[in-house]
Amino acid sequence: MAETKKYARIKKASVDGVWYADKIGNVYEVDRENCVSILTKRGIRGLSSVLREDAELIVTEKRPAKVGERVLITAAYAYTGCPYKNGDINNVKTADKHGHVLVEEHSVSLLRREYEVIVNNEVKNEEADGMKIDLNAMGDRELYAHGEAVMEAIKKRMFQAGFRAAKQAQRKLAGMNSKKTPQARRDEIVEQAKTDVEELSNYGDGVRYETGTGSFATCNVEFVVNRDKRTVVALLKGVRTGDVYAKGIAKAAPDDCFNVRIGKAIALRRALGLAVPDEYLNAPQPTEVRVGDVVYGKYSEAYYQLWCEDEIGDVSYEVKIKEIVDGKYRYVGGGYDFIDDADLTIIDDSREGVVGE
Repeated sequence: MAETKKYARIKKASVDGVWYADKIGNVYEVDRENCVSILTKRGIRGLSSVLREDAELIVTEKRPAKVGERVLITAAYAYTGCPYKNGDINNVKTADKHGHVLVEEHSVSLLRREYEVIVNNEVKNEEADGMKIDLNAMGDRELYAHGEAVMEAIKKRMFQAGFRAAKQAQRKLAGMNSKKTPQARRDEIVEQAKTDVEELSNYGDGVRYETGTGSFATCNVEFVVNRDKRTVVALLKGVRTGDVYAKGIAKAAPDDCFNVRIGKAIALRRALGLAVPDEYLNAPQPTEVRVGDVVYGKYSEAYYQLWCEDEIGDVSYEVKIKEIVDGKYRYVGGGYDFIDDADLTIIDDSREGVVGE
């Protein structure tokens, strides 16, 4: 009676991160199996489990092939230019008495030792489908083997479920963010930056910084804000020495609205050598004028000519919003704009000192 073997061809990887994710199409000899998983032989790597749903089961016999049968290449000669490799399936068109065959896929003869005859490779193997495990009939070693396979399959299934749940939550969050207004998203990022600075600076109690000589220094975090240059500098200064051990700089782009909290988070992360989140660098621009905002505006030419006797010069102005009431923006230092007539650009929404900020 011909020797029978089973092989598993990898069809897919339904769970990210499994060992066979990059081995789609590869064929591995089966050591044992159950209704959940297949344990395969991976050469020097030992035994590795594959989820049954991810593999095609191939059953072979080690005997000479006949015309019309299909063969699985299991021991290919690895010479340069060989047109076949282990795992290939070929269709036999001629066969000699020694078991050497010619196949439809190429013109090179296959030796009997290079192949095994496929007797069943249904993706859904009937024998496996009808298989029931009788635990009481198993010996200790077989029972342990099945137990290991089942536990590995359960872990993979749990990982799969967790991964899918995380992906679903990520998609839901992305969908929620896409529905938020730019202003709402910016508000979230500003609040995130504020919390980030508090945590990274240890709530003002100082941070430990590696000086580069293998030792550490306890440092206070100091910020230098220059609104004219639209920059924030974070300094890590030794508590005992007063020396500056590191600094990080954040600078707003010319077309970006300046925000002190976002600037501090970027500068401090750079001083500490940490990555800067993309949302800090690409925060949406504000769209709602609020009390405490610094805005840039321009008088209309007609307004300027009506109220000013001098020749028209620079008709732009830069002011801070003191209050918004009665349909008007009132500015710090006096003056106001009608909301309907004002064309303002927010250039600084730090709003430091404003109650609730």
